[in-house]
Amino acid sequence: MTTRTEFNSSELSRNSAEVFGAAEDHPVRVTRRNAETLILMTERDSDAQQKLFEFAADLIAVTTDDNGTLTERMTDRFSWMHALSEEDREACAKELVDSARASFATKQPYLAAATLTTWKETATAIAAGLGQEPVEWLEDEIPLDRP
Repeated sequence: MTTRTEFNSSELSRNSAEVFGAAEDHPVRVTRRNAETLILMTERDSDAQQKLFEFAADLIAVTTDDNGTLTERMTDRFSWMHALSEEDREACAKELVDSARASFATKQPYLAAATLTTWKETATAIAAGLGQEPVEWLEDEIPLDRP
């Protein structure tokens, strides 16, 4: 089954369920006679694009600055990175740039957003003191009843 990515505006009234269903899966083009084509998408997709643009602006500012290393510049821009170790800051900086490049190349903002969120949540957990206590592993297997 092929997924439609374009509808004409009359289909919005005649077959709105199909148009809206397609827009829930991916942005769709709605063509109009004698008017500019519109894009219909979910608010989630629109928010993801907006966050990617904001992230892109931050990355451009960081990469065009020439004071300090990339990791230092990114730590200045994303202050939550201060909670990470020096080694993790370097890994974070590299992963953020790599995931942003992949997101831009594939037009999929979720990869960059997921990487940014993962590193930020990791830094937040470290700052809260999580992960500093030794882990106690259970030695004995605990039998469970079948659900």
